[in-house]
Amino acid sequence: MHAQKHLARWLFIVAGLVALMVVIGGLTRLTNSGLSMVEWRPITGWLPPLSEAAWLAEFEKYKQFPEYQKINLGMDLAGFKEIYWFEYIHRLLGRLIGLAFALPLLWFWLRRRIPQGMHLHLLLMLALGGAQGAVGWFMVASGLVDHPDVSHYRLTLHLGLAFAIFAYLVWGALSMARGATMQSPAGGGLVIAFVALVYLQILSGGLVAGMNAGLAHNTWPLMEGKFIPDGLGVMTPLWHNIFENALTVQFQHRMLAYAVLLFAVLIWFCYAGRVANGARHMLLGMVLVQVGLGIATLLLHVPVLLGALHQLGALLVLMGAIMLWHGKARRYYSGGRHVG
Repeated sequence: MHAQKHLARWLFIVAGLVALMVVIGGLTRLTNSGLSMVEWRPITGWLPPLSEAAWLAEFEKYKQFPEYQKINLGMDLAGFKEIYWFEYIHRLLGRLIGLAFALPLLWFWLRRRIPQGMHLHLLLMLALGGAQGAVGWFMVASGLVDHPDVSHYRLTLHLGLAFAIFAYLVWGALSMARGATMQSPAGGGLVIAFVALVYLQILSGGLVAGMNAGLAHNTWPLMEGKFIPDGLGVMTPLWHNIFENALTVQFQHRMLAYAVLLFAVLIWFCYAGRVANGARHMLLGMVLVQVGLGIATLLLHVPVLLGALHQLGALLVLMGAIMLWHGKARRYYSGGRHVG
């Protein structure tokens, strides 16, 4: 039992680091810093430039790519350093998270402190973390060609995988804190649907960010003077609008936000007396704050601070939903199968 508590604390710490990584990634996107490092050196890229000559060499590399040539032409070295540091810190933290997971995992494994059935989950978490680094470069590479911006599809994939890893870590930490094995995700159908809806909204947010769709139609609750604006289906075939029409992408994000809020209220009512009131209140409160942050971010044309807080809010809403789901799953396997 003592070893499980250590495992739980470790996984919670790594989940916290992943959350920090997501927020810094958001800052990197919001400050247009993500294309400042034009090489991927996962093994040898630990250190930043350490001399003026090294900085000038990095700046010359950056000048060979479209972002400098089409957007930042004339930028001086000081301006380059500002955007470089955001991306460098983002990548450095990714490496540190890898060490923060791999080294304790090796220690727990050699000391035989890992409960039966948990080994495969921990290896999968490690593999997903490694894959996330590759996906990150896959995303950055898309902005180093003709168009000086990353693919919104690849950005959404990168964001979605980060949130999936975060959720997996939180689930594993809760399992170790509350029992001897990795809890199976069964029971609590209403909460499962809510988690799926929140995750879909997160992916929708990735499309909004990737297309800079939040920089237009900065009014609320109406868009272009209407609740349902004209132009949602102008592209053909029709389904292209879901992924390629910035107006439709933002409209979808708004509608999913309303759905998340309504679902949170439904859970608050339906689970009264069936789960801890604190969990219900906390989840609904976090959703309300997140909706408020989203509206403020839109109305103020996506300021960096609010944009980062909105991304942090998404992490907290997902964590609250995961915690509620995990509690329902425990009750399901403890004989409370009648509880939905």
